[in-house]
Amino acid sequence: MTVFLIERPEFNIETGEVHCNYALNEHRFTEKLELGVGFDIDAAQSESFARALDLAAAILGVSYFKLCAPFQIDATAIKLTEAAQQLVRDVYENGLGEFYARNNLERFGKIEYQFRDTGDTSGNPAGKIDPLILIGGGKDSLLSVNLIEEAGWSFTPFAVNPKGPIISSIERMDQKPFYVRRYLDQTMLALNSEPGYFNGHVPSTAINSIIASLVAILYGKSHVILSNERSASEGNLEFDGREVNHQHSKSLAFEKLFASALESIVGKSIGYFSLLRPFSELQIGALFLHSTKFDGAFSSCNQNFKQNAIGPARWCGNCPKCHFVSLIFAPFISPERLTNIVGTNVLDDETKLDAMRELSGLSGHKPWECVGEILEAAAALWQLSQQPQWQNSAIVKTLTPELEAFYGATKLASAWLELMTPSNSHAIPQPIYNSINQKELGHAS
Repeated sequence: MTVFLIERPEFNIETGEVHCNYALNEHRFTEKLELGVGFDIDAAQSESFARALDLAAAILGVSYFKLCAPFQIDATAIKLTEAAQQLVRDVYENGLGEFYARNNLERFGKIEYQFRDTGDTSGNPAGKIDPLILIGGGKDSLLSVNLIEEAGWSFTPFAVNPKGPIISSIERMDQKPFYVRRYLDQTMLALNSEPGYFNGHVPSTAINSIIASLVAILYGKSHVILSNERSASEGNLEFDGREVNHQHSKSLAFEKLFASALESIVGKSIGYFSLLRPFSELQIGALFLHSTKFDGAFSSCNQNFKQNAIGPARWCGNCPKCHFVSLIFAPFISPERLTNIVGTNVLDDETKLDAMRELSGLSGHKPWECVGEILEAAAALWQLSQQPQWQNSAIVKTLTPELEAFYGATKLASAWLELMTPSNSHAIPQPIYNSINQKELGHAS
């Protein structure tokens, strides 16, 4: 029987390089991370860093495991706390949920894990707020930057293998960034397209989160802060007896598992949470658009991160993210500003009707993309029908009667009001939540 072997990772304290090693059938793989130099040597030699490195090896291993998706994982070469083991199970089952669904592989609850236990470690809370902020180049992380700057915190923008809008957006900040270079094993990349091997979506937020945690330990950062909204917890479809969510590693459930695992390794010394969890995508859009600071620099289109991407802030105008972001921006800005940001007005393009029907729940299922809730898209479209500057746009004019017939105008109006109200379901530490501008948090429109 095929077994996926996670070997003990290696760290070079002189160069800051990490090597994560794996074995699958006759193949061996090595992934490399460059964590920089100038870090705290004591931190690099600590038990907390060693345990975090072991957890990193386990999480990064999903890219190699999925080639065959075997039913056995041998992680006895590394030490994982009980909370870290629970997180690893979640990453390999729910984190790979889309991969399993698209390849018709039933793995939920069927994978056997061999773990080596280790006890929890401890650490004192950080004395000041000095976080790493994960920057994706889109509206969400840049709103977090705006809120943090308004609160008067120092912070470090963080990214793994930055390109395009990540770089152009960070150039408009006053803070020096920290970048990690990640090198995937070339044999794995070649096998992705070979017959007999599987390929598909991996939980990139989980991967970037553990890499950021390594950096936080080495360089004495107080928190790892993400910018995941409440709609990230909504799934796409049912498969193999449970809900599959393209954005699982952005969900609140995952956030709590990761925070618990990190605390079992470093104690209270590093926090982990999403600053935008109380907000819907609509609120995030409203808050973000208060400022024009990042117009022309940011992009929420994933075409930027494909190998053939062109330009520093490219919007393709054809993917679910371009469609959805246009939809949740539109209620708060003019058609002219939307066109200047995205490069096109998709809401006045009849060829986008089927895509908008899918986003708003009128057909198909929620796209396999990082987009908001179905009812959120429907409520945004309905709201546009109430605005003179948008109500005659091709998409709005055609779909409003369909939406009202499907949902009812009363439900859509009620959903809009609910979505524009911050949720109390989040994991933001209360002192940090209180330090953020409460006027901004409470008045997104």
